[in-house]
Amino acid sequence: MSFNIAIDGPAGAGKSTVAKRIAKKLGILYLDTGAMYRGVAYYMLNLGVAPDDEAGVCRHLDAIDMNVVYREGEQKVLINGNDVTPFIRTQEIGMAASTVSKIPAVRLKLVELQRIIARHTDCVLDGRDIGSYVLPDADLKIFLTASAEERAKRRMTELEQKGQKDVDYNKILSEIQQRDQQDSTRSFAPLVVAEGAILLDTTRMNIDQVEEHILSLCKF
Repeated sequence: MSFNIAIDGPAGAGKSTVAKRIAKKLGILYLDTGAMYRGVAYYMLNLGVAPDDEAGVCRHLDAIDMNVVYREGEQKVLINGNDVTPFIRTQEIGMAASTVSKIPAVRLKLVELQRIIARHTDCVLDGRDIGSYVLPDADLKIFLTASAEERAKRRMTELEQKGQKDVDYNKILSEIQQRDQQDSTRSFAPLVVAEGAILLDTTRMNIDQVEEHILSLCKF
């Protein structure tokens, strides 16, 4: 039987960073579910389909053959055989992913793939609804959060470290608050603290402290 860790939380809480570190330390798989939604958003935008056009998205959804592969320790999202990973980490794609993820047909398609992977593999999954909807029976459920202001600061630092110039803190904060609103109020599988999840506020914690705390909770 596989061992699964679910890490949920709002945008910019550090879910992916800590999930990768936990998976590496435990020697198990890391599955970035958010990247899967970003992949769908990227595909739709390239077709000229607005992420809030449910009919348009659903019309093209069946044409997406998505695979998640691991190369040199990194997750790659393939759509119809093409690696879209390098193109899905922009703010635009992030906002589009938050919008397209509200469409039930999109979530059902990707959740099924996520469940198949988790059923056969020890893994850490992060996202918005892993513990509440995707894997409600996960062995360990964490809800990772931080203040919107702190999350905006972290995101700004991340973008600056990637070489982006003229990063606007107020714009980032506004986008994070907008994503929080979208994610927590969508009608299908909204962002909530799952039953049995451990709430961990990292506003005043560094990544090493977060990792150490979560590892202390892991029991195979």
